[in-house]
Amino acid sequence: MFTGIIEAVGEIVAAEPRGGDLRLRIKSNGLDLADVELGDSIATNGVCLTVVELPGDGYWADVSVETLDFTTLRSWQVGRRVNLEKALTPTTRLGGHLVSGHVDGVGEVVSRHLDARSWRFRIKAPAELAKYIAHKGSITVDGTSLTVNAVDGDEFELNIVPHTIAETVIGDYQAGTQVNLEVDVIARYLERLLLGDKAAESGAGKGIDLAFLAENGFYK
Repeated sequence: MFTGIIEAVGEIVAAEPRGGDLRLRIKSNGLDLADVELGDSIATNGVCLTVVELPGDGYWADVSVETLDFTTLRSWQVGRRVNLEKALTPTTRLGGHLVSGHVDGVGEVVSRHLDARSWRFRIKAPAELAKYIAHKGSITVDGTSLTVNAVDGDEFELNIVPHTIAETVIGDYQAGTQVNLEVDVIARYLERLLLGDKAAESGAGKGIDLAFLAENGFYK
């Protein structure tokens, strides 16, 4: 688990195809790896990756086909900057929100503009994730815990303060940039809980709507 508070910005320095999937080398830059061991997890642009080698100035991680298919990782090139966060510990300050590092989908930056000293970003989410994104709720974008400032259909807005722009890769975003999205885990569990006993049925969870809620006593 992670908090969504970025600790450093690293860089992809090698990407090696391995039998259909990929092995990445990430230069950690300012991230302290003194307490990191083989098998530990590091969120890399919001993707939970397992450390398989520690060359001293960063780490190597294997990337499965599943991860390549459902994140922006397939398009990563050497030189790309990435947000880094080590897994939280029992004594870690939870400054953001609980983040699993399991990406739910890929969004796309629609626009950015200045709003006083902050930047305002508008991002389009996959349609199937729209129901999990709420005004003033939390969302993780490339591993960064952020507050949703506005929602309009499958698009949402973020207000990014100067510190976050300076300490993450968000300052690199332009219209068309693809980003990893992880919705609030509480929203996902709530949807599953609403299914009740039907959660054990094949195909459950594909059609929670007003009719389903009314039928099961959640809505009148």
